[in-house]
Amino acid sequence: MPGLTNSLVPRGVRRGAALTLVFASVLATAAATGSLPQEDATGTATDARSVSSTVGSADRGTIAEAAARAAADGKSATDAAEEAVSRSGDRWGAVYDEREYEEFEKALDGSYTGVGLSARRSAGGAVTVTGVQPGGPADLAGVRPGDRLRSVDGKPVGGRPVAEVVALLRGDRTGEAEGTPVVLGLRRGSRSWTETLRRARLTTDPVTVRRLGREPSSAVLVKVDAFTRGAGRAVREAVDAAPEDAGILLDLRANSGGLVTEAVTASSAFLDGGLVATYDVHGEEQALYAEPGGDTDRPVVVLVDGGTMSAAELLTGALQDRGRAVTVGSRTFGKGAVQMPSELPGGAVAELTVGQYRTPAGRSVEGRGITPDVGAGPEAQKRAETVLSGLGGGS
Repeated sequence: MPGLTNSLVPRGVRRGAALTLVFASVLATAAATGSLPQEDATGTATDARSVSSTVGSADRGTIAEAAARAAADGKSATDAAEEAVSRSGDRWGAVYDEREYEEFEKALDGSYTGVGLSARRSAGGAVTVTGVQPGGPADLAGVRPGDRLRSVDGKPVGGRPVAEVVALLRGDRTGEAEGTPVVLGLRRGSRSWTETLRRARLTTDPVTVRRLGREPSSAVLVKVDAFTRGAGRAVREAVDAAPEDAGILLDLRANSGGLVTEAVTASSAFLDGGLVATYDVHGEEQALYAEPGGDTDRPVVVLVDGGTMSAAELLTGALQDRGRAVTVGSRTFGKGAVQMPSELPGGAVAELTVGQYRTPAGRSVEGRGITPDVGAGPEAQKRAETVLSGLGGGS
């Protein structure tokens, strides 16, 4: 049975380019790539619009009726439902066809079809490669960070949102599958060339861990790119493995969210039980709690920015409200709406806004985001390390 979701679904890139944030364990995420200016290794398409918890939300019965009528007339139930959602004014509402939904399920394990690169639009407007996945098609073809992407399959990328560019790379709009070719127009310095790659099924590691110094007491950086399946456990393991007197720098920048249950598990690394967040469904409040036994002694600093969204904001708000961490960076995205998925004729799924979640102190994230305790811009990580050192968390 479908569960509650908290999904980020911008109009214009809704189909095949959304990241669904799941409260229950039955719904999945898709990984396309972000249009925010921060690097987004998980790849999440976003825009800056917000929506109130229930005002303007779509009616499930109306959407299902539109889909059923279309199916009876031999038309696309998915297209009809999507049009009905669009007319409803539910900005976070979305409709996924059966193929897209299968991709979402695979994305729960950090799996996606693509060429293995992340990109962002640089200050000059060019689309620049920011990361290349080792062993992926782009890596094997010699694509390197810093290369500029000029075109995809002959289509110039100048002026296109980064989300749309990555949707072209992945073939989201055309249903391209693993093994299909995609032609990249690239530039490196004065050299311009084209490279034909073949899309592959790739997996990503959502959590990476490294020491910030050489001393035994050096702080540990835990970078979480997305809360896909297993990310919460990986955060707990990283904290458990850190030296006893080492602080933790939890980097949630450009974290586009993921499974809310994974974010709650991650919170359990730093909290000894207690409230993580509340959420409402048609006015009925529910609560999410951390598991007892977390490390409540070591210093923690959470690094955030405008690309910190949804489940990542839920975790940030919990640690901030409960006085467990100092937050550093810039205001987070502000996505706190809750969606309820429902099945449609033909295997499609509609996700419609029914409520929103709040932090332990009752703050709404939707449309507001979270303001960090210490503001910081381009030098945010350096500032965060200084704060952590001041808290006695090593350097």
